[in-house]
Amino acid sequence: MEKRQIGTSDLYVSKMGLGCMSLGTDQHKAQNIIHYALDHGINYLDTADLYDFGANEEIVGNAIRGKRDSVIVATKVGNRWNDVESGWRWDPSKNYIKSAVKDSLHRLKLNYIDLYQAHGGTIEDNIDETIEAFEELKKEGLIRYYGISSIRPNVIKYYLQNSSLVSIMMQYSLLDRRPEEWLSLLAEHNVNVIARGPVAKGLLTERILAKASDKIKEQGYLNYSFAEVKEITDKMKNQFGSTKTVNALALQYILSHPEVSAVIPGASSIEQLQENIEAASATPLESEELAFLKSITKQSKYDQHRD
Repeated sequence: MEKRQIGTSDLYVSKMGLGCMSLGTDQHKAQNIIHYALDHGINYLDTADLYDFGANEEIVGNAIRGKRDSVIVATKVGNRWNDVESGWRWDPSKNYIKSAVKDSLHRLKLNYIDLYQAHGGTIEDNIDETIEAFEELKKEGLIRYYGISSIRPNVIKYYLQNSSLVSIMMQYSLLDRRPEEWLSLLAEHNVNVIARGPVAKGLLTERILAKASDKIKEQGYLNYSFAEVKEITDKMKNQFGSTKTVNALALQYILSHPEVSAVIPGASSIEQLQENIEAASATPLESEELAFLKSITKQSKYDQHRD
């Protein structure tokens, strides 16, 4: 699978990574999915300390044992869950980050993390302190690079102007094109996008709408009604017929942007993963095909968290 550089780093990741949040807690099943991904050209695994309260990192760590040199591991920090009775609380403090990274390394059974990401954040945070923590971890050799997972424009702009981050993870799909507002600015700063949610909770896959949740059927998806989503997928199928699947169109649209290093759809089965690999490996879209997909979807902007 094609490899793409993240920012100006020396991290070259498969253009489709594996989002590990959906793996579940069955270790044998989860490891089989990870091994299938690695065997089919995926070298980028994205997890977080919050996923299943640490269990996900442990599963990833066990699955890549003996394969460290061929895998790029990304995880996230900031959602503190080890000092509250239920749920979690946001803690981007330097002390917590420098403590949490050691816990993640222990669970992952690694000496260093390739890409360490702030798992959220607001402009009210002491962002300079968070950046300082990441920079110190780089110098200490515990992480190679850092990024953020955020959709908030004011947070993104602050990091771009005040840090050496290499990536920003954003929800990005044909049904959520809001990140496109920021792609040119990211390019100016040599920062790349890691696209999560590229198939919009499965709405842009071959299972399409049949398995949509009752909530989505009633409330729609973001600023689309359920009927609008169905209309869009019908137009995609009518336009492209059997030449390209809806899933392939969804992933290839995101991958057509040079600012995107990787899409990271999740997978809870090998069948899902195989479908996504085939979609990511499909023929890139031509300019007229991209124009058609833009014409049938909405170009929205983030209304909140702006200067």
